[in-house]
Amino acid sequence: MVEITDAELARAKRRWEAERAERPIPCSVRFDGSSERVIVEFRNGASFMFPARSLEGMQEATIQQLAEVELLGETGLHWESLDMDYSIAGLMNGIFGTKAFMDIQRRGGQSRSPAKIAASRANGAKGGRPKKIG
Repeated sequence: MVEITDAELARAKRRWEAERAERPIPCSVRFDGSSERVIVEFRNGASFMFPARSLEGMQEATIQQLAEVELLGETGLHWESLDMDYSIAGLMNGIFGTKAFMDIQRRGGQSRSPAKIAASRANGAKGGRPKKIG
């Protein structure tokens, strides 16, 4: 059995406090129903927001389920009724799901299905994308 001295424990606690002071600490989270975004507020005054439905497993969630978001300690977000957890650091780094989910999301707009090719050609024959009015 390894014994830790009081001095080692005190040094470890000081290191932890110094590391904690260096990173943003979340103090609240809320779901904005009008934009369907999750907003994380930090003690330093900064905020981070993202579209809730961009998370893997959230596409079919109800507004009420999305609004159930809560802080999971100082590191994560939790949706009880959906049994979903995401790390705040991961979300801030653009990780909204598994690698397979992220690859599908990335390729979504790049698909070259026969229907998409035909629609693109038909649109091009009409002169391309219509101009915005306003």
